[in-house]
Amino acid sequence: MVVSLAGRDVLCLQDFTREEIETILKTAEMMKIWNKIGKPHRVLEGKTLAMIFQKPSTRTRISFEVGIYQLGGYGLYLNANDLQLRRGETIADTARVLSRYVDGMMARVYAHKDVEDLAKYASVPVINGLSDFSHPCQALADYQTILEKKGRIAGLKIVYVGDGNNVAHSLMIAGTKLGANVVVATPEGFEPDEKVIKWAEKNAAESGGSFELLHDPVQAVKDADVIYTDVWASMGQEAEAEERRKIFQPFQVNRDLVKHAKPDYIFMHCLPAHRGEEVTDDVVDSPNSVVFDEAENRLHAQKAVMALVMGGIKV
Repeated sequence: MVVSLAGRDVLCLQDFTREEIETILKTAEMMKIWNKIGKPHRVLEGKTLAMIFQKPSTRTRISFEVGIYQLGGYGLYLNANDLQLRRGETIADTARVLSRYVDGMMARVYAHKDVEDLAKYASVPVINGLSDFSHPCQALADYQTILEKKGRIAGLKIVYVGDGNNVAHSLMIAGTKLGANVVVATPEGFEPDEKVIKWAEKNAAESGGSFELLHDPVQAVKDADVIYTDVWASMGQEAEAEERRKIFQPFQVNRDLVKHAKPDYIFMHCLPAHRGEEVTDDVVDSPNSVVFDEAENRLHAQKAVMALVMGGIKV
């Protein structure tokens, strides 16, 4: 069956079927191969992507800007402080105006409602580059990496250790849709959003995977195929950082914790890593770590998303 995602917004992976997510991953694999062998793939020739940033970024900005260029298009960097948003223009009006100029938008925002409003009023596809609720592009790159390293996703035990944040949400959603056995281990009071937990449970029931929420990191990582973590205090939570360090210290991914995983487990982190906090150097720099392959795959996964929703290519 040929799947078309032309014109779709990419705000949260719960909006996509298993087949649609697999189509994105298949396209990302193809994009990576073409990039490696130097085969031109300018499927967005002459098209423009508006890139709106409320938050600073390394991987998101560079991967989208390089990606749209490799696809034949142009990325227009728009710092939120430089737009009329700063002077009170509504997101709705901004979306309507930008839609007259560009072929797609990517937004890296604080509040998820901002990217939802942008998509509501835009007449071109909107891609969530990160919000406080969801990080779909990161999860797509994550599962592309897992597929490369493990050869499959269904049936794997994928364990997230740390804060039940936007990265955890997207990892849970995509993993349970793809048939993985997803486990999340957080301190009490830092669990994922209840809505996302219910989605994960429903997805798992439909895909043959499973979802489990635990508060014991050792129990969680037992026989894990994948161990994933993220920073304990995200951007905007700096005031809570010291208190969070105390609470999350037992959830540090270190040499002792990973001993409970399978010997061939892979370690993942969306980066940037706060080395010595959520993960120690001997884990992030170990042969089991795939964090830089994962970072590279942001480029290929996002090219796939752009090509599919902005260019209408069918796979």
